[in-house]
Amino acid sequence: MPPVSQHECIIFRYIRLIGWRATGLLVCCSKISSRSLSPTSPIASRGCRHTGPVLQIDSSCEVLNMSKTSGLKGEVDGILERVLVECGGLGKLQWLLMFVVLGSKVAITWSMLMMTFAGATPDWWCAWKNKTSGLNDSYSESLKSCKPPVNSSVEDTCLSTRFSDDKNTIVNEWRLICDEDWITSTITTIQMGGLLASGFIAGQVADLIGRKPTFFISLILLAVSNLACAFSNTWQMFAVFRFVIGLACGMYLTVFFNFVLEFIPTMYRAMVMAIPAWPVFAAFFGLVSWWLRDWQYLHYATAAVTVPFLLGIFVVPESFRWLVSHFKTKEAELVIERIASINGRQKPDVTKLIEIIQKEAEMESDKKYSILDIFRNATLAKHSFFLWFIWLASGYSYYAISFGVEELSGDLYLNMFLLSAVEIPAQAITWFFNNCIGRRWSCFLFYMIAAAGGLAVGIVQVINPANSSTIINGCAMVAKLGVAAAWAALMTFTTETYPTVVRNIGYGCANSISRIGGMAAPQIVLLSKSVTGLMYFLCGALMFLSALSAALVPDTKGRDMENHIRKSEKSEKQEFYKITNGFTEKGRDIGY
Repeated sequence: MPPVSQHECIIFRYIRLIGWRATGLLVCCSKISSRSLSPTSPIASRGCRHTGPVLQIDSSCEVLNMSKTSGLKGEVDGILERVLVECGGLGKLQWLLMFVVLGSKVAITWSMLMMTFAGATPDWWCAWKNKTSGLNDSYSESLKSCKPPVNSSVEDTCLSTRFSDDKNTIVNEWRLICDEDWITSTITTIQMGGLLASGFIAGQVADLIGRKPTFFISLILLAVSNLACAFSNTWQMFAVFRFVIGLACGMYLTVFFNFVLEFIPTMYRAMVMAIPAWPVFAAFFGLVSWWLRDWQYLHYATAAVTVPFLLGIFVVPESFRWLVSHFKTKEAELVIERIASINGRQKPDVTKLIEIIQKEAEMESDKKYSILDIFRNATLAKHSFFLWFIWLASGYSYYAISFGVEELSGDLYLNMFLLSAVEIPAQAITWFFNNCIGRRWSCFLFYMIAAAGGLAVGIVQVINPANSSTIINGCAMVAKLGVAAAWAALMTFTTETYPTVVRNIGYGCANSISRIGGMAAPQIVLLSKSVTGLMYFLCGALMFLSALSAALVPDTKGRDMENHIRKSEKSEKQEFYKITNGFTEKGRDIGY
């Protein structure tokens, strides 16, 4: 066989200097396939001498598959965005999808916030027998007191309790007061535990079986569990079904946003996030609670509003991005054709897309990704650390303010409504800032606003000046607006950071980690009744750290959503170093 030429060796050296780009090395590889390289060759002195006497690279250039695949993956990302635009961009199918997916959020919102009403404590009175009553017994009542009134001549034991009939919650249903007042906050924590558990599971499931089946399974589970919860006859039974509701909510929240965004072109993603579905439904929940005033009726209502959206299973397609990432070309082509048809457009030419997918499939099997793939990529792991911390802090702050609504002065139902209504303009503001200054700085700005509002409430609670109740209510609204707007921007930020193959896994983990904060929130709310300002001081501190963390993650504004995990430049150089030192990824001697 002819020896490797000097020209070919120079190509090798040049490619090494520029960081081993796939195209040049593939050309060189095809030229020198299976040729011998003598240690005494004239080109050895130019840096081509290696310990192995024979070059063993075959014509398929197997060792370069990863780099070649990386280039193909980048090309797929751009083609998928083009296909969406050619299918009509934000067309009829996209609006239909948003109606089904975002409309069904009414059930999730009501289920998540149920304990703000169901766990509320109505006014109640304890009856104490007077010691000086004589022949005819007489009694004294004290409002929300588990101990006898100070300086009163009554016996030490509360003979009976009487609840206000203005609302029926689980507190007066099972008399969860005094020594059992911890139960309501514990049930809320159990519910958040369900979200924590399902987040990790649902992310993996959605990336394995698809977005559509995972989404509709969550709705079915939610409808059944809410109905079952309404028939609970003990608080233990109620707690079990609240955990199941948490599982369903976690599954929905893990998949719904990715499901929608994978059908939306880049320029419209921030707009979709600005649709104020959650705050509108949360505000409406305050009104429905005021109307029904019964925890059982609220569960019936939640189950009832879930059922109509199950019909969406017949009209909503599977994510074609997910199908492409799993090399299901025929199914993906059918979905693309359906999108174009519903949007009144001609089917775009997907020949090149199919060819690239087939090439990818030849180089790598339909790999099943897991959370480990996130940690194997140093850059993705670092960004995940910062994002997941922010989700943790957001989960605590949002639900601490929501579940702590009883700490605010005034009417419970009005405060529930206002705390949710303030999020509606926050969503619109998020849309503007996401497109104006990007996802990263939007998060930074709004987390700083939330930090200022939270710290202000804590300070006012400690100082307790005149008109403190008005100041506390106002600053609490500012904190809620800040964390809601920031979390909305964070959802888009997180979704765009992860490639399709691990998007639901990464987003699901973030969602689950936020539930750790949500689990802690009701306990901190309970503790802050004895430690003044604790809940809001902690909220302010976590929001400040979240702002700093957001500033450390690269912005994703205007970026195509990636389909596969890209190797970092450092990894590519390390891979090339292995090859140029005579070893492939598997350690085989390639001897040049």
